[in-house]
Amino acid sequence: MYLGIDLGTSEVKALVIDENNDIVASHSAPLTIQRPHPHWSEQSPASWWEATEYLMMTLREKCGDHWQAIKAIGLSGQMHGAVLLDEKGEILRPAILWNDTRSAQECAELEELAPELHQVAGNLAMPGFTAPKLLWVRRHEPQIFARIASVLLPKDYLRFKMTGKKISDMSDAAGTLWLDVGKRDWSDALLQKCGLTRENMPSLVEGCEVSATLEPGLAQRWGLHSSVMVAGGGGDNAVSAIG
Repeated sequence: MYLGIDLGTSEVKALVIDENNDIVASHSAPLTIQRPHPHWSEQSPASWWEATEYLMMTLREKCGDHWQAIKAIGLSGQMHGAVLLDEKGEILRPAILWNDTRSAQECAELEELAPELHQVAGNLAMPGFTAPKLLWVRRHEPQIFARIASVLLPKDYLRFKMTGKKISDMSDAAGTLWLDVGKRDWSDALLQKCGLTRENMPSLVEGCEVSATLEPGLAQRWGLHSSVMVAGGGGDNAVSAIG
């Protein structure tokens, strides 16, 4: 048995499949978007986790005895969002989402700061990506920026809550503008242009690799074994293409 969790923009979706890829149970929980100013699009990462917890309790009831046979969890989610955590792993501000367009000025700034951007990161600087969002925070919310210990992608915040580990995969990392896509590793130079270092970033695994196992206390609460593996997973566009 396998569990899949997808953190979308409008809902969190989860399903359980068996060894034959047949769906045993599925459910979803809606999310809302906050737009406090024009061009802004934000969500509370705490609401993602609340929805995920609800889905686990619901699927556990639906699956009955099948639930404890789950061996692994696959993760996918909305790309590019900036989840900012302090040194204690606490959320510093609402996550700035992929469809937030406030950082157009910062995109121009990044293109000027990093002329190697296109070749290294493989993308143009656009407001949807993560790096311009951090430049915006540095300019407009310096007191928040100064407290940043970690930057996570949305699905990787769920992984952090499930495993205690800060880990991402290559597809989601590629959507930040900080990944050296040729080397499949963070670019120290591009991070530096945004006032960050690799110490602020999650470690990287391939999407099909095991990233971590469930934190024992959480596994017990969810009624699963602590040996349950969490796959590296991927950004929603990448895993949709594979699907």
